[in-house]
Amino acid sequence: MSQSPGLLLTVLAFALVIGPLVFLHELGHYLAGRLFGVKIDAFSIGFGHELFGWTDRRGTRWKFSALPLGGYVKFAGDLNAASAPDPAWLELPPEERARTLQARPVWQRAIVVAAGPITNFIVAIIILSGFAMTFGVDRTPSVVGLVSPGSAASTIGMQPGDRITALGGRPIATFNDVAQFAMLRPGERVMVSYVRGGATVEREAVLGTATERDRFGNEFKKGLLGVGPTAPVARPVSLLEAPAFGVAMTGKILRTTLDGLGQIITGRRSVDELGGPLRIAKVSGEQLALGWPDLIFLIAGVSINLGFINLLPVPLLDGGHLFFYAIEAIRRRPVTPAIQEWAFRGGLAAILALMIMVTINDLGAFGLWKSLTGLIG
Repeated sequence: MSQSPGLLLTVLAFALVIGPLVFLHELGHYLAGRLFGVKIDAFSIGFGHELFGWTDRRGTRWKFSALPLGGYVKFAGDLNAASAPDPAWLELPPEERARTLQARPVWQRAIVVAAGPITNFIVAIIILSGFAMTFGVDRTPSVVGLVSPGSAASTIGMQPGDRITALGGRPIATFNDVAQFAMLRPGERVMVSYVRGGATVEREAVLGTATERDRFGNEFKKGLLGVGPTAPVARPVSLLEAPAFGVAMTGKILRTTLDGLGQIITGRRSVDELGGPLRIAKVSGEQLALGWPDLIFLIAGVSINLGFINLLPVPLLDGGHLFFYAIEAIRRRPVTPAIQEWAFRGGLAAILALMIMVTINDLGAFGLWKSLTGLIG
């Protein structure tokens, strides 16, 4: 029987996940802008109508806005919250013009823009470093302890004692690597490389598929190679070692994100699995119900994805600005305002279309469409 968290817990968890991450992302932009002497007109948590705020002695308006699904830093010389350049910045008095973002060299502008996503990755690294120190890291070797009858591993003749060295051409170091690789690829054909008695064996296997349901009623499919580990090995991590493990874990989560996105693009995974704010809220509530460690780990994962998404070369996102700056660095002159305007319009249309699609998916995850189908039926 599913035990979904209540609405209040879900809203609280969503605020605890998104609020700090948006603030820290925008704080990265803010601090980088301050570093290079850029005047900041506004720092907003949320979009749209201002609910409340204050103006500091530097003239920056700090505010909370009505739509709490993001935020922005508006620099002097920006036309809007998306940091589109205002053509009128050249008409400003020299002293004011010198403090606009557009007046800074392209490398400084790139650092200001990249500082937001970089901050998200740093947040994730700090959290995951803390997890490594607190719980240690799993170093169970990729040695097969058991083989399930009728499984993919059994079909290709694997035996206990074999050491898996690669799956699909990707190097494998621990048994956790085996589980993570297989989980994302139900029913896929992969090349399995393993060592037996000093000799390397390569066999092609079709991974099994298992459908599981968690305590909240969520169903998901995962791939299975059909092998079990030997005795688990957990390695303690010192304070000096923790950052390296945090970086490595961040890299693994990012690679998993890229794998999933690649599968959606190539049609191996349904676009229904793309989620938006509503699904993040749902998962946040579920993780908080499981306990604070689960919620904090989710925060690290969302922070990584927030940083990654913002680096995509889509106008309106940080990656779109960086793309224009790269063109400017190569051409030695900025992209024309007309091209930037059309690019921003296209980026806005693409983002709105994506938001509509993921919202439809999210409502499906909440069971709305099944409920409506049942009413109509």
